[in-house]
Amino acid sequence: MPDMHGRRTRRGIALAAGLTLALAACAGQGSAQDDDGATGDGPTELVLWHGMTGPDGPAVQQIIDDFNASQDDVVVKPNVMPWDVLYQKVLTSLSSDDGPQVVAMSASNVPQYASKGALAPVDDFYADDTWMDTSALPDAAKHAADFDGTAYGVPLNIAPMTLYWNKDMFEAAGLDPEQPPTTWDEFASMAEKLTVDENGDGKPEQYAAALADHTTVPIYQMLLWGTGGGVVADDAATATLDTPETLEALEFWVDQVREKKVSPIGLSGADADKLFQTGKAAMEIVGPWMTTGFDEAGLDYGLAAPPAGPDADVTLADVVAFTVNAKASDAQQDAAKTFFAYWNSVESQKTWADGSGFPPTRTDIPADELENPYSAVFGDPELLGSAKVYLAGVPSSGTITDSIFYPALQRVLNGDGDLTEVFTQANADVQAAIDKG
Repeated sequence: MPDMHGRRTRRGIALAAGLTLALAACAGQGSAQDDDGATGDGPTELVLWHGMTGPDGPAVQQIIDDFNASQDDVVVKPNVMPWDVLYQKVLTSLSSDDGPQVVAMSASNVPQYASKGALAPVDDFYADDTWMDTSALPDAAKHAADFDGTAYGVPLNIAPMTLYWNKDMFEAAGLDPEQPPTTWDEFASMAEKLTVDENGDGKPEQYAAALADHTTVPIYQMLLWGTGGGVVADDAATATLDTPETLEALEFWVDQVREKKVSPIGLSGADADKLFQTGKAAMEIVGPWMTTGFDEAGLDYGLAAPPAGPDADVTLADVVAFTVNAKASDAQQDAAKTFFAYWNSVESQKTWADGSGFPPTRTDIPADELENPYSAVFGDPELLGSAKVYLAGVPSSGTITDSIFYPALQRVLNGDGDLTEVFTQANADVQAAIDKG
């Protein structure tokens, strides 16, 4: 079958190449090396910063190499560094005259830099099919990097969270190893059988779940969506930690952890991964990056959508987005969008999915065309269709998460304060952080 999206992509490259040459010609008057990153008649160069230093790194490099070999107008030069190093350097680098033209970053961090004018808008990437037909990209990925009604990012990846469950532990508890919980009530019922306190000292030797409450992907925050609650409303301007819906969800999960002891308190994300990986917790909600580690640990586990809340069936989507430096020239911005279209083409997304285990960023690649079985599971259209990005469009997302939400959550998990009072105050603090910007 002809690849319509591939044809659109190539047409986009050809058009962008024409724009690049035209703009380079205008900018090159009196200069052998212009400020478009092109030298003479050479290609436009794009320095790309990203933090894919794990098993996904070779897949990123493969697509960059394929892109550079596919045409002569644009050269992408990656600079790979750990994410924490990237975030320490990125604002200063974007403000300088010799910073990278393209930076990959978590979509939740984009508003912080967009609000400071450090990033260029990319609305035209989605406006029509000049670059590519973006209708195949999930809405959660397309809008993850929006700020104040403007798009500032193009998806590099999308990673919906799923429930991992240990089939051996389910069977040992007398549960069907092929039937994970599909609702919160089923979770609570199964958790009673999976939580084991052998010596009765009040500290289980085996936990039903590993729920991290700091330094992790925002799993607790995702659970608030199950009752229609959340940390911040979809308008990115209103705190919602004190609503009846949010408090209902908090009361359920705090009761599960504090009173029913289904999970230890004080777990970081790495702690939660280790607890599940060592067979001391029967369930964990996490992304596709853990499949390799759990396979290497020899676990017999299943993957399913997280249990649905009483009012909504929503999962968290973690999205990394390509962004463009506001200081990039018009030609460099066009070249960047040419690369973004290539990255999100059918061919490249098969390379990405098979090499990384992440799902494709597109919804039109059939599962039987992917070699990595995990990519198909995480790329299930129904799962991606229910995915939502946490704190999209909120510039103060870091402060809200690390300085307000997690401390409040840990207080009530440790029994230090009334839940409603603690989160009413947290709601006021979140609103103040939003208003400050």
